[in-house]
Amino acid sequence: MGIIYKYLSPAELHRIAEIDRAEEIRESYYLHNDQLLLKPDRQTVTHFDQQELDEIILRQHKLISTNGRVIGAFDDNSLVGVASIDGVKRGIQHNYLKMDILYVSKRVRGQKVGQNLLEQCKTIAKGLGAEKLYISATPTRGTVDFYLKNGAILTKEIDPGLFALEPEDIHLELKIY
Repeated sequence: MGIIYKYLSPAELHRIAEIDRAEEIRESYYLHNDQLLLKPDRQTVTHFDQQELDEIILRQHKLISTNGRVIGAFDDNSLVGVASIDGVKRGIQHNYLKMDILYVSKRVRGQKVGQNLLEQCKTIAKGLGAEKLYISATPTRGTVDFYLKNGAILTKEIDPGLFALEPEDIHLELKIY
């Protein structure tokens, strides 16, 4: 039947726990003199940390309450991907919307689920009047490379609040066409 994409309601947000975020990380990026550089960073991620999961779900509830959207990717009845757009405009010109999360289960990576979720986020953000997505990306090579491959660049306008929350992240922007 294929992957089906649909908005998640607040009552469904607990299902984010279904996503298998297992991965082997070998390298991470860091920013030095406006250049992205790689460093060794061996990590094995097996699942969501419960505190992190609780914070993610709480953020998604808040996001929905401020005109944001959470999109789920379903394979049969299993949630295998999720992404979200915050409805609060950012930037000097109020032309950015933050893409808050994007997770794809291990078993469907490489099947364009992440790209499809990203495209849906762009469509939603455009409909909400944004020109660009603001992405505070986990600095792992796989994550940052995914966004760069899909057209993201280092952001021209760092959001000071988001940077203060996640100074190690790679802050990117992606134009919405």
